[in-house]
Amino acid sequence: MARQDPHKNVVIVGLGWTGSIVGMELANQGLEVLALERGEDRDTVPDFQYPKVIDELKYGVRLGFMQKPSQSTLTVRRTLEETALPYRVLGSFLPGNGVGGAGMHWNGLNWRLQEEEMRLKSYTIEKFGAQVIPEDMTIQDYPMTYQELEPFFDRFEYVAGISGDAGNIRGQIMAGGNPFEAPRDRAFPMPAMPQTYDAMKFAKAAADLGYHPFPKPAGIASQAYVNEYGMQLGPCNHCGFCERFGCYNYSKSSPQTTILDALKRKPNFQYKTHAEVLRVELAPDGKTATGVTYYDEKMGEEVFQPADIVVLCAYSIHNVHLMLLSGIGQVYNPSTGEGTVGKNYSYQMNGGVSLFFKDDNFNWFIGTGSNGMAIDDFGVNQIDFAKEGFIGGSYISAGTFNGQPIRSMRLPPGTPSWGGEWKKSIKQWYSRSMSIGSHGTCMSYQNNYLDLDPVYKDRHGRPLLRMTFNWHPNDIRMTQFMKVKMEEIARSMNPDIMQSSFKNMGAQYDVRPYQTTHNVGGAIMGSDPSNSALNRYLQAWGQHNVFVMGAGAFPQNTEYNPTGMVGALAYWATHAIINDYLPNPRALV
Repeated sequence: MARQDPHKNVVIVGLGWTGSIVGMELANQGLEVLALERGEDRDTVPDFQYPKVIDELKYGVRLGFMQKPSQSTLTVRRTLEETALPYRVLGSFLPGNGVGGAGMHWNGLNWRLQEEEMRLKSYTIEKFGAQVIPEDMTIQDYPMTYQELEPFFDRFEYVAGISGDAGNIRGQIMAGGNPFEAPRDRAFPMPAMPQTYDAMKFAKAAADLGYHPFPKPAGIASQAYVNEYGMQLGPCNHCGFCERFGCYNYSKSSPQTTILDALKRKPNFQYKTHAEVLRVELAPDGKTATGVTYYDEKMGEEVFQPADIVVLCAYSIHNVHLMLLSGIGQVYNPSTGEGTVGKNYSYQMNGGVSLFFKDDNFNWFIGTGSNGMAIDDFGVNQIDFAKEGFIGGSYISAGTFNGQPIRSMRLPPGTPSWGGEWKKSIKQWYSRSMSIGSHGTCMSYQNNYLDLDPVYKDRHGRPLLRMTFNWHPNDIRMTQFMKVKMEEIARSMNPDIMQSSFKNMGAQYDVRPYQTTHNVGGAIMGSDPSNSALNRYLQAWGQHNVFVMGAGAFPQNTEYNPTGMVGALAYWATHAIINDYLPNPRALV
């Protein structure tokens, strides 16, 4: 029999961005809050101290801050006919591990969705007709408007400390910002970061072609900053160790630098590490949760943690896994389209152009994870879906992220991968190239989904999560469209060598190369329990005291990095919990 711990008002599963936000907001209401984190504790000191943390081999290559597949993984297949096999070596995506989650080692790119993306299905039908939507595409609208969510985008940006230039303040287009963004109520909390040479070179070329370059919004502090919780950020020094690393300079927006130290001081908040939640426990009638059962790694035993409210704040695919294991919601069936849990898993469609210049030096060692200039001239709200033959869009950008010699050694096509000629090429081309990248949408489809694997089990005897995912023609047409636009910009810059990398028609999903850690869907939000797992407040339709945070709520993937939307939704949901649910616990819709 599992040990039983003392009752809590709220138990939170996972202590990354959303767990930290929910913990802070609910602890501020005087509730007894416990967060369970299956990884280890992590803080700027001592875990991110200089020079310990800037170990490219340990963290950049050997992924020291990521989950280990031997402890937590899933199976992957591309079609219903394939047999799914375990994801044994991290490649395509890199879930974080430990306190701070992926918010600890991310690059810091922080965006808001376009108004059109939040009502994508309706927008598509109204402007282009329902006939442009492929038969197997299952896109949906979000169950709230951009205008409703705007204050919560703003709240997250000011807590996280985002640097950027606003493009649209209350309908007024601002010089230097993104003219295609949705209106915001006020400017970013900090001005945009200074830009590197390659970013400015791209920006000039794009502007010369009539496009509208702007600095990418960054969870990187451009100056000293103090947020509403009293947490302090220091100005970035452009060291180039953001992605896959913790920030030693207190400059990157992360749960550690913006929330956790303030949260840990609260007497009514506790957190436990090495505590892997195995399932959510439901009442006999299945209509409410009674708490969670977790595995105490240190004691080697299962523990039941009773609670009035359960909030799943683990990584998106892990939230879906827990819902499936716990019987929360109806399992999605791709053959019939019935069910909702696991539905609409989607990913990200990227491509890039590398440019080599014999006489330019781009100083690769200077960079940040969010560095760069972007254009949104080919975003969702700028594309004629009917004319171009695809639904979606992409922002296009350039900028140096780092000059790490193992991971970031960009060399011309045909260069050997080792030996004397490889060394000669490194000497010739190190810091003499740049890249232009496309970060594009990925729509949802009937046969892209998550469920429980019928064969493979984890170390606790639970079925592994199974991912069924492949690229579809719509999204490949989108990336090929971006290729034409990006190569035009690249050629105008007169590089000595140019090389493009985009998926072609017929491309199959490959788990080996890293693409993004932007796994979305599977626990999507909506206005109807027949086509969504969660309601507009991220509350499970069938269990009113279960809330599920994160990008799993996205009905399809946007053209942007997901963290800004994830943070906004977390504040949106906790606002509803505090103001509507706590006074009268019930289904809010």
